[in-house]
Amino acid sequence: METDVGVSTSEEANGSAAKKKPTVVFVLGGPGSGKGTQCAYIVEHFGFTHFSAGDLLRGEIDSGSENGLMIKSMMNEGKIVPSEVTVKLLQKAMEESGNEKFLIDGFPRNDENRAAFAAVTGIEPAFVLFFDCPEEEMERRILNRNQGRDDDNIETIRKRFKVFLQSSLPVVQYYESIGKVHKIDAARPVEEVFESVKAVFTSINEKDD
Repeated sequence: METDVGVSTSEEANGSAAKKKPTVVFVLGGPGSGKGTQCAYIVEHFGFTHFSAGDLLRGEIDSGSENGLMIKSMMNEGKIVPSEVTVKLLQKAMEESGNEKFLIDGFPRNDENRAAFAAVTGIEPAFVLFFDCPEEEMERRILNRNQGRDDDNIETIRKRFKVFLQSSLPVVQYYESIGKVHKIDAARPVEEVFESVKAVFTSINEKDD
């Protein structure tokens, strides 16, 4: 038996609380689906911390760290940054945030990202929020946002959309197969979309309570 008084029950309870894993929501959708705007609303209304994998990679490059130089060098050579590197940046940001509820935006970009996140962090997402929007609508939004620079721009948008379909859609389909996707019709006005988003987070909160 332990000699410390009261260790068994109180420490066990504290231990289980300390080990409670953070709540992670993956946010996916094509370019122009409105993910960024909706993430800002979720942060404001539900107290989540919002991370974008792309922003974290860019931030690491700007920091001039050894890791950042490696990432920059890989990008310059047209190589894909290893999933583990991105996941470790996300993990570090989560640990340093002081929060336990996270929106991870635009990630996982592919099945390899998804597997690496589970392997490195040991965390499974609570659910995936998928902003479903027709290609024509996303194209229109991006062109309006960029004031329709050139045809060239349309080509870039279409390439990004194609990459999304080839790489990220299989991730959505995987999570759909295990009942973890909340699909949002993102073609509607921003306020209407957020009403649907709000309903998802409110119902999840109620289940947790």
